[in-house]
Amino acid sequence: MEPTFLRLSTFTFPRALPTLRRSMKALVIVMPKKSVLDPQGVAVRDAIHHHGLPAARSVRVGKFIEIELDGTPTEAALHEVCRDLLSNPVIEDYELRVEG
Repeated sequence: MEPTFLRLSTFTFPRALPTLRRSMKALVIVMPKKSVLDPQGVAVRDAIHHHGLPAARSVRVGKFIEIELDGTPTEAALHEVCRDLLSNPVIEDYELRVEG
């Protein structure tokens, strides 16, 4: 069965247009709290010193998470995922950035 078309001026469009989804990207940075010892950061700092860069005074190691989203979830829902799933609020802080 051939699709039916709706003629508007000189352009021809299919009668049923696909729904456009707005895509977004959420960027989440999870870092140890400043008050929490970061043993992985200390180990990385020591390795940097060993590789000839003694100027590295402090290193903190965290996580960078990029989430591609279809549609527009609420910021509250994104914060809930960050707080409950992606970070440990007892020892980590997170930063949420939404693009697009």
